[in-house]
Amino acid sequence: MAITLYMKHKLLIIEDDELTREALKELLGVEYMVMAADNGESALELLEKDDFALLITDLKLPGIDGVEVVKRAKKVSPETVSIILTGYGTIESAVEAMKHATYNYLTKPFSNDDLLLNVKRAIEYYELKRENLNLKEEIKQRYSFEKIIGKSKPMLEIFEMIKMVADTDSSILVLGESGTGKELIAKAIHYNSSRKHAPFIPVNCGAIPGELLESELFGYDKGAFTGAVASRQGRFERADSGTIFLDEIAEMALHLQVKLLRVIQEREFERVGGNRTIHVDVRIIAATNRNLEDAVEKKIFREDLYYRLNVIPIVVPPLRDRKEDIPLLVDHFLKLMSKKKKRNIKGVSDEAVEVLTNYPWPGNIRELENIIERVVILKQDDAPITPHDLPFNIRNVKSSRSLSFEIPKNGIKLTHVVEELEKEFIAKALDKTGGVKSKAAELLGINRTTLIEKMKKKGLLYASSKMEQ
Repeated sequence: MAITLYMKHKLLIIEDDELTREALKELLGVEYMVMAADNGESALELLEKDDFALLITDLKLPGIDGVEVVKRAKKVSPETVSIILTGYGTIESAVEAMKHATYNYLTKPFSNDDLLLNVKRAIEYYELKRENLNLKEEIKQRYSFEKIIGKSKPMLEIFEMIKMVADTDSSILVLGESGTGKELIAKAIHYNSSRKHAPFIPVNCGAIPGELLESELFGYDKGAFTGAVASRQGRFERADSGTIFLDEIAEMALHLQVKLLRVIQEREFERVGGNRTIHVDVRIIAATNRNLEDAVEKKIFREDLYYRLNVIPIVVPPLRDRKEDIPLLVDHFLKLMSKKKKRNIKGVSDEAVEVLTNYPWPGNIRELENIIERVVILKQDDAPITPHDLPFNIRNVKSSRSLSFEIPKNGIKLTHVVEELEKEFIAKALDKTGGVKSKAAELLGINRTTLIEKMKKKGLLYASSKMEQ
């Protein structure tokens, strides 16, 4: 026969009358672990030594009274809830007790059923408080930037940047390829700022049809269009006092860019079909995997909006440029997926780690996570992951540490090959930095003016000089 073990909640009773104290212990001891004290000072000593879900105290006690016990207990054990029992029920004492987070107030004489019902509800209230505290801590831990996995130089620089900008109200533009974790960076900024207790509202501007995006962002009033039978708040209203994250911002239509520009400048807007001006206090973080300078040059993104959003740029590197983080990420996803899928995978072999490190990861972290999930599902328990467990396209990629090429029979023109190779490296550096020339020059080990000259010569100068950074 299976035996189920569970932890009973602990209760602390404070009652100076011995008969009443023993009767309460006997009544409540059936369902709970009960300890008792005959005065407030002794009870507070017990609270300092142990965790109690519920404190049940008489109002009139020798020494400090029940209300004072509750006050001090709140400082010693904030999660503990309390019930005050008394034969001297007055409105004043009830109000004073409730000021200090007492769960309930019962006047003697009371029935056993009445007490048991109040204790049950108090325990449920305690569990709800604990659940909320655990949830807040989980959110804090999940999105704390210290928990973003990475020890490479680019990631350490991003961590430092988050520290500096999290508690400002400046707009932030997060740049990087798809799957690099741009939304995670945005959440880390939000949850490490003074706005962390307010909403974080994400909006994927590329996933919502253009004709619907305006009403999603700004809401609409009743009768604004067919089917608008009631007014509705938009994402900006929901994000008031918090942060709105505008992902794939480059996909936003020009007419919406104008309205967004006004929100950034004036912190106000009108709903679709409405004429009432709504004021909001919102921190804006935008993200894109496209080159916004190029989009401005092509007249598909407003230059003034670009500058408003790009107050603080954060460039998230692709996974191929932070290879030393790959073993850490593999270990993290392996533990995560093993727990989620209830599997017992015995780590990853050195050979498999090398294969995973050599792969260029065009899908970045998202692709890596999906691969580890697939391997965990298909892998037998109690064995490490080997190269054979990895998909064919991953385990057959040549090491990036070596170049492989063939010289044709009729030879090559070396200067032409070097020119093409240089052009390719410049283009890749610009892609990796979101078109920020100063950072691209730094990656290539040349100064910015040299980079610009080479870009002009090779036809890569797609941004006007007034936009160069």
